[in-house]
Amino acid sequence: MMKILVSAAEASADRHAAELVERLRDCFPEAEFFGCAGPRMRAAGVRPVVRTESLSIVGIFEVLLHAPRVYRLLFRMAGAVHRERPDIAIVTDAPGFHIDLCRFLKRQGIPVFWYVAPQVWAWRKGRIRAIRRLVAHLLCIFPFEQKFFRDRGVPTTYVGHPFSRVTKTTKSRGEFLRELGLSGERPVIALLPGSRRNEAARHLPHLLGAVRQISACIPADFVLAASRTTGKAFFLQRISGSSVHVVEDDLHNAVGHADLALVASGTAALETALLGTPMVVFYRISFGTWLVAKMLVDVPFYSMVNLLADRLIVPELIQWDCTADKIAGEAWRLLENEDERQRMRRELSVIAEVLSGDRPAAERAAEVICDNI
Repeated sequence: MMKILVSAAEASADRHAAELVERLRDCFPEAEFFGCAGPRMRAAGVRPVVRTESLSIVGIFEVLLHAPRVYRLLFRMAGAVHRERPDIAIVTDAPGFHIDLCRFLKRQGIPVFWYVAPQVWAWRKGRIRAIRRLVAHLLCIFPFEQKFFRDRGVPTTYVGHPFSRVTKTTKSRGEFLRELGLSGERPVIALLPGSRRNEAARHLPHLLGAVRQISACIPADFVLAASRTTGKAFFLQRISGSSVHVVEDDLHNAVGHADLALVASGTAALETALLGTPMVVFYRISFGTWLVAKMLVDVPFYSMVNLLADRLIVPELIQWDCTADKIAGEAWRLLENEDERQRMRRELSVIAEVLSGDRPAAERAAEVICDNI
């Protein structure tokens, strides 16, 4: 029986990897899947050696602080590889964790397929040498990445973005708002503070401050979309007394039926773009990580939405600009200007078109893996 190691070290990667596992079962119906798995991968039948939730850490110094735990989990994965002897390995994003794992897999002679290319085009370009040496095939999800990696000697295939065909609402606006006890007569603002607990905790005070300021100027309803890995209870404990409504694992309806989204930079901002909802993007990291990032990051914008457009189409409030005052100010500006929101929707539709594909990304990725074994 074929054994396949699959590893996803964060919430969005868990989603991507779960979809890929389901497609791979068409090629290998008897295969056994195991590895670093989040809730979606576990639901797809991946046996967890390590749980993705235990690795949701953001920031250079935060990772260093948790290094002993991270390396214990890495050694646990290495032990599973030694015992199980998988035929192939598939890792998803998270180069900080996976490059070390790939080194061990290479020594064991196990071919590695990397789904969702690490963003070394933005920072830490030196990792390209390790990727070229350790990875059998790279499966990228942004159009420009294929040429970037191929030019540097990495076998690469662009498979399309996993969200391009699945990012849509599943309920009508009326149905979704009724479930929350909302009338729909007031503007609805979606709040997305981040999929990891440490980033959500860092953003939440600024976001709640913005909610208070916006509410003082205009009657509005606020819906916070909690990821499955962070959980609804995490936020309910921190917003008691607030009028914010919290939903779990329902980002598409929360954002798709909103008039505006206030969203942490990352995967959620891209999903917001695909849903066509006007947004304000924000992000804040620790001071030490910010200093290092300023020296290493080499991109004109922080949000992938703006990078794909190659111009600023959604406002970015990063680090010291990520304050309640500035978030509220940008939100108020957009709520008061329907023409500006319509302009943003038009430009977001172009991003959605760029990322669209004729087949689901996971189907194409599974095909490439099957063809290269």
